[in-house]
Amino acid sequence: MNSMFTKIVRIMLGLVLVVFGLNKVLPSPIIPLPQLPDNASSFMTSLAATGYVLKVLGILEVFIGALLLTRKWVAFALIMLAPISINIVLFHLFLDASGMLVALVIAVLNSILIYKHWSQYRSLFL
Repeated sequence: MNSMFTKIVRIMLGLVLVVFGLNKVLPSPIIPLPQLPDNASSFMTSLAATGYVLKVLGILEVFIGALLLTRKWVAFALIMLAPISINIVLFHLFLDASGMLVALVIAVLNSILIYKHWSQYRSLFL
């Protein structure tokens, strides 16, 4: 489980999550927000209007990324990330196809790591 490939995938995914999470939490974004299509923009505006959804999501992404980078509770972090990565893919599939590549990279990296840690999940499916 500690192969160099797994380590690289874990660190890449952790860094992506920390950066994109901080982008949601910090007052001025690290990465400029792209111009979104109308439907995607309306959806993101409604999430931002709640005052908490994007902040909580950003905090979760930073937390999960930190767990991956520090190798603490990796299996737990990956399971927490699974519904987030599915929603990222669905958002880009239905509302903003231009970001699909990044969404798929996140989902694939998460899937690879879940596969690599499958022995820790086996008892959940018995």
